[in-house]
Amino acid sequence: MQGIKQAGRPQIFQIPELSTDSQRNTVASKKFMTAPRSDALVLFGVTGDLAHKMIFPALYAMVKRGSLQVPVIGVALPEWTIAHLHQRVTDSIKRSGGIDNEGAFQHLLSLLRYVSGDYKDPGTFAAIREALGNARFPAHYLAIPPMLFAPVIKGLGSANLSEHARVIVEKPFGRDLASAQELNRVAHTLFPEDSIFRIDHFLGKEAIMNILYFRFANSFLEPIWTRNYIASVQITLAEDFGVEKRGAFYETVGCLRDVIQNHLFQIVALLAMEPPSGRHLGAVRSEKAKVFQAMRPLKPDDLVRGQYAGYRKEPGVAESSDVETFCALRLFIDSWRWDGVPWYLRSGKYLANTATEVLVELKPPPQRLFADSLPTTGRTNYLRFRLSPSSAIALAARVKLAGKEFVGEQRELYLVEDSSGGETPYERLLGDALMGDGALFTREDAVEAAWAVVDPVLKKNHQVLRYKRGSWGPEEANAIIASADGWHQPDARDADDMHRLHRVSLSETEAGRGG
Repeated sequence: MQGIKQAGRPQIFQIPELSTDSQRNTVASKKFMTAPRSDALVLFGVTGDLAHKMIFPALYAMVKRGSLQVPVIGVALPEWTIAHLHQRVTDSIKRSGGIDNEGAFQHLLSLLRYVSGDYKDPGTFAAIREALGNARFPAHYLAIPPMLFAPVIKGLGSANLSEHARVIVEKPFGRDLASAQELNRVAHTLFPEDSIFRIDHFLGKEAIMNILYFRFANSFLEPIWTRNYIASVQITLAEDFGVEKRGAFYETVGCLRDVIQNHLFQIVALLAMEPPSGRHLGAVRSEKAKVFQAMRPLKPDDLVRGQYAGYRKEPGVAESSDVETFCALRLFIDSWRWDGVPWYLRSGKYLANTATEVLVELKPPPQRLFADSLPTTGRTNYLRFRLSPSSAIALAARVKLAGKEFVGEQRELYLVEDSSGGETPYERLLGDALMGDGALFTREDAVEAAWAVVDPVLKKNHQVLRYKRGSWGPEEANAIIASADGWHQPDARDADDMHRLHRVSLSETEAGRGG
């Protein structure tokens, strides 16, 4: 299919699903090309925070672009009127940037319907069926707590609302391997795999998609993208805020389930996967699944769990809670390409700043021709992907300083991506789901393989360690990483340095900044 091209940026290809069998690939590709577009969107959880913060702005943007012309049927328990729903949507759009196209906004309101009812009541699904009218290919979006996924899916089946339909399921898809397998079993009783869209908004981010493009659109990376040249890979997703008003929800997931098992594992897969065989249906998804299947299951000593000071006083949090708000772990991928290369993953709340970065550190030259070829402080050469809040790629290399002596310093070539004007993750993913394009969604085998990696430490782990708000987590996390220079600390100032073509490397300053 055609790539999405935007001014000032490389072409980013959206690649649909691949099966391992070439004949099935051909059939699946034809099926995607002829799949009907959904003619209605049923939004379960329409009164919730996710809808207010993310989904309504995405629907408004889709209407402005002309990509949403179907009824949107909101479903929730509160006995709201359609006027109440209109007020909720209006408040959402105003808070997310304002109403800048009155015609499009009024058109969005005209598409809205509302059904009030309990998800376990057959009458609710009968009312949904009536609200759908003549729609034959609805998409059911489950923006609801995971415990309600199975009852809603069963309700759709009992009301004959699953035929020719799609189901969109929010993360987390299960809370461990057993629950993910059971949820897949329930979903497959009604929906074929190509009609199940497991949504993770992280995969819709432009910077995440650019990892895939940058790896396979440039030939200079492949020769060094192996265990022979790469010493380690670090991924940090840091937030400088807490659970806010989501304490009760966070108590059911924790950092390992909420971020590591899905968001960070997806980044690992894009960095570690083999080149896909083509752009036909599912090539990328199959290669990503192989990465998850090659990940070595975690052991308790591979993981450090932390909890920020004051978490137990948050509303909805148990006084003796052992739920982690911070995770740091060491991961290995048992494959030919990555044998012996450690992957260090870290995420947490109330850390020093909000940023997401990847640091791929290379091995030093095999022979020390110059006194500073292997610096005593700072890092060796590396490739750095800055994923948020700004988007950039940096390559660090040593260059000679002026003068007779062969000494130098490490500098970064800093490539900035202009992501203004593009689709938001939810806008992109919802549009793809309505079209039946599953490229940016997670497949059954990948979900279960990822859960299999973390399942052992969900059942048996070390106690959480307290850490100070505004720090980089508990000190014990430093023992996980074997790199002499320790964890790379993403710098919030990067966003202010975007105008530079190159700058002194962070490796020259990290030693003095500390962790």
